[in-house]
Amino acid sequence: MKAPLDGRSALVTGAARGIGAAVAAALAARGARVVAADIDEAGAQRVAASLDPTGARAVGIGSDVRSRAAFEAAIALTVSRFGSLDILVNNAAITVQRPFFEIDDAEWDEVLAVNLRSVFLGCQLGGRVMRSQGYGRIVNLSSLAGQRGSVVNGAHYAASKAGILAVTKVAALELAAHGVTVNAVAPAAVDGPIMATLPPDQVEALRRAIPVGRLGRDEDVAAAVVFLASEEAGFVTGATIDVNGGLQMR
Repeated sequence: MKAPLDGRSALVTGAARGIGAAVAAALAARGARVVAADIDEAGAQRVAASLDPTGARAVGIGSDVRSRAAFEAAIALTVSRFGSLDILVNNAAITVQRPFFEIDDAEWDEVLAVNLRSVFLGCQLGGRVMRSQGYGRIVNLSSLAGQRGSVVNGAHYAASKAGILAVTKVAALELAAHGVTVNAVAPAAVDGPIMATLPPDQVEALRRAIPVGRLGRDEDVAAAVVFLASEEAGFVTGATIDVNGGLQMR
């Protein structure tokens, strides 16, 4: 039996660590060929080497997703190396924990450029390639912060993640007739860098508030991404999959 993603080619942004690295690993484990892209080129290359030391099925590249030219180059490399762009996971993001009244214009613009403009560029540039192919899966990483705001992550982070949900719906409508789906995944309370910055008692209080009784894991998010990247998810588009342990139900 063929692996579920056998023969598919994927580009994952922000793949040097955390959720991005877990997504790259999960896609590769199911047969996809993966380009791991990150502004941390060495980190992306380490992830790719862990998936396939030969470089035949995984490659790591440096890429600044704020730049249209850089994103075009990452897509072009994926197509030239593996023959197509079947899956695009827009995961790259930064989080700056800053009180609302202390956010300046430069920081606002930087967070929106990395977190939101990159998703617009990915959907537009990747969507064009997938539209011409007649097939594609785009998965955008949003957040619970984009659904209900967040004091912890900052207004700029929450705004960027809310914007991703809107871009996802617009791109889904544009591409639905061409065999291309566009969806979002909205994680929350994932054990990682953000949690490491919080006081232990705050983390424990959050854990107790989660109905399933634990923090999320990178692999929990990756599993949702893999489903949306599969052929079986062909009738799911413009949707947001919540991965939050029941912290918010709708």
